[in-house]
Amino acid sequence: MRITEIFYSIQGESSFIGTPCVFIRTTGCNLRCVWCDTAYSFYGGEEISLDEIMKKVESYGCKLVEITGGEPMLQKEIYELCDRLLAANYAVLIETGGSLDLSRLDPRVVKIVDLKCPGSGEVERNYWPNLEILQPHDQIKFVIKDRADYEWTLEVVRKHRLDERFHLLLSPVFGEMELRPLAEWMLADHVKARLQIQLHKLIWSPEMRGV
Repeated sequence: MRITEIFYSIQGESSFIGTPCVFIRTTGCNLRCVWCDTAYSFYGGEEISLDEIMKKVESYGCKLVEITGGEPMLQKEIYELCDRLLAANYAVLIETGGSLDLSRLDPRVVKIVDLKCPGSGEVERNYWPNLEILQPHDQIKFVIKDRADYEWTLEVVRKHRLDERFHLLLSPVFGEMELRPLAEWMLADHVKARLQIQLHKLIWSPEMRGV
């Protein structure tokens, strides 16, 4: 399996924010979002066996694991890795760009699906059938660049009744969209979602890797 990095840190996003977590960052992505903050994972990486990955994860003594990228769904071993982690009683999260079919993932895996807003430049790549196979514990993230992205998000949420079905996360593009206006928009519209900050970027430098 091609891996960019495996590290132990504080979960900076999702409903698990603030929780110690082991991160497995895979290499390669089929999208090129204009605001991407992990472009270093597009290329390179190292081929690591599943046995080695499991050993590294076990060394941290933490039962919460997130598989991220890049795009982890591009890795053919992703299903076996999830199965092995679940069998070892890990809580498994997978963060995905939402452009690929998620139906084969074990339903116990918490899927954090980043639906692409227009400001990402990849809105046409959203794989909408995923919305029909997600579980109530799964989470949908919208990365908001501007008011247009926010309006698009509201339209999608209402059309698919997402706020009645899943945990919703609204995350401003770091360094471009301020928290206050997004918070005020959400309050004005009574949005049933979590305003998400990237906590790790506040604890450490925004450019720092492995956190």
